[in-house]
Amino acid sequence: MKKGILIGAIVMTLGAVLAGCGNQSASSKSSSAKGQQQTSTTSGKVVAVGSTALQPLAEAVAKDYTAKHPNVSINIQGGGSGTGLGQVAQGSVNIGNSDIFAEQKSGIDASKIVDHQVAVVGMGPVANKDVGVKNLTMSQLRDIFTGKITNWKEVGGKDQKITVVNRAEGSGTRATFEAAVLDGKAAVKSLEQDSNGTVQKIVATTPGAISYLAFSYFNSDIQSLSVDGVQPTDANVTTDKWKIWSYEHMYTPTKIDAATKDFIKYMQSADVQKGAVKKLGYINIHDMKVVKDANNKVTDK
Repeated sequence: MKKGILIGAIVMTLGAVLAGCGNQSASSKSSSAKGQQQTSTTSGKVVAVGSTALQPLAEAVAKDYTAKHPNVSINIQGGGSGTGLGQVAQGSVNIGNSDIFAEQKSGIDASKIVDHQVAVVGMGPVANKDVGVKNLTMSQLRDIFTGKITNWKEVGGKDQKITVVNRAEGSGTRATFEAAVLDGKAAVKSLEQDSNGTVQKIVATTPGAISYLAFSYFNSDIQSLSVDGVQPTDANVTTDKWKIWSYEHMYTPTKIDAATKDFIKYMQSADVQKGAVKKLGYINIHDMKVVKDANNKVTDK
């Protein structure tokens, strides 16, 4: 009888322990689920249109953000900075992506939209790998894009006609390049393309071609060109030693929804600035030693 009582006590004790573990596990699962809900309470649809220079970064960060916030849908489209600024000013989209300040685009009332700077982008001239040139002076670069120099042999390269590939009107990349290089002179009439990706492919496959791209589109299929012996690097951009660069802007209306606000906050976060921004060839906005205003005036921080 004593043996039976002992066994019964053991069974009851084990049952209590198991029940406690079960309750603890259920509580843990409940807390975990509650925590997951807290990280994904933001909901809504965000549409961002504009700069193709910013597009790869915006797409990558949007993918990461929506994985953490499944109730948010983000649609990133290109079209150029002019398109982005125009559509956000009209209230057609949540975000207008741009390589230029709104003040630099005619027809845009910059006071009606809000600037959110999310990265810095370096840009530089690129050529077909077979032209035989790796460095140009700023004067030579200007003369090529204004039509004064038309053969690569004039700048130390092959005896080959130069084919200029320009960005379309409204492109922020074009506006940045022309402001830094052309010194107010008119660009030569040439083939024009809307996106960095298309230009990259044309330069790689067209003999004698030259154009300009965001650093994030540089690859081994094309030849990036230094200017006056200065290499197109992130470090040179941060001090303005390399002159062809701009901020990547995400413009919004003055009143924005929670999803748009949270996504932009995430774009500017330390994790994204030190992660995706660096990984994809952009420059952390906090690494800049200088600042540039809408008049292209550069000053030390």
